[in-house]
Amino acid sequence: MGHDHGHDHTHGANKQALKISFFIITGYMIIEAIGGFLTNSLALLSDAGHMLSDSISLGVGLLAFTLGERVANYSKTYGYKRFEILAAVFNGVTLVLIAIYIFYEAYHRFMDPPEVASTGMLIVATIGLLVNILVAWLLLRNGDTEENLNLRAAFLHVLGDLLGSVGAIIAALLIIFLNWGWADPLASVIVAVLVLISGWRVSKDAIHVLMEGTPKNIELDDIIHTMEKVPGVISIHDLHVWSITSGQNALSCHAVVDGVLSIHECQDLLRKIEHDLEHKGIEHVTIQMENKDHPHGDSLMCQNEADSTSHKHNH
Repeated sequence: MGHDHGHDHTHGANKQALKISFFIITGYMIIEAIGGFLTNSLALLSDAGHMLSDSISLGVGLLAFTLGERVANYSKTYGYKRFEILAAVFNGVTLVLIAIYIFYEAYHRFMDPPEVASTGMLIVATIGLLVNILVAWLLLRNGDTEENLNLRAAFLHVLGDLLGSVGAIIAALLIIFLNWGWADPLASVIVAVLVLISGWRVSKDAIHVLMEGTPKNIELDDIIHTMEKVPGVISIHDLHVWSITSGQNALSCHAVVDGVLSIHECQDLLRKIEHDLEHKGIEHVTIQMENKDHPHGDSLMCQNEADSTSHKHNH
């Protein structure tokens, strides 16, 4: 059960990191949007737009964690864990739309650069940079940005923001010292490209999970080899590996075994396979055992045993 405890711990830490980040980002996003309007800077406004998507993504992420904690029931047998993935799709698509809008706005500004209050822009952008560094540090220190898709989406948003603030600072300096009015829309285009890339990546990863794709960190040949080298297992077929949500992988397959095994031997075999697979990052395992003379269950192994299909109840 130690593994499970670890999972709960990172879940709590992820949620806490998201909550603090959400409040900081949302607060500053409002300040930056007002700053963008007052100074007439598209770079600030696009950064605020990106921050808005951050704030939405962190908010949806929080909601996803909270809903994901709800217990599985008869209508949702896996619980609400998938909501995190839906949140990630929503995020990704929002980012792409925001990027397209910034491109459109920047195009008009290149044609006719407006006056920008550059000193105000510089001040707002610098505070924005500090806020983003703080939030990025919070997420990295307290959350699992490697494995958790939801948290990684939020972290990518914040990194994009951080670069957006750097862009706005450089643009403000160029306007102050060289009077280059086009630096403002140029900075916003750079932000838009970053937004577009992170939006595309997050959407692609999340859709892969929704399509029941093989998890990125799972090597199928390796999984088959791991199961087939367990004494008594001849071959594996009908193998499926998928993600329930970030960091939770499931597997189902048929295993052809040697000879007729007693219930006790069957249990030992299953336990050995489960143990080996857990080390490969798969904790939810369902295996149907078959005799090599009669595959597909005419003469199922471990007759009279309801769970020749093994489920791990460690969630």
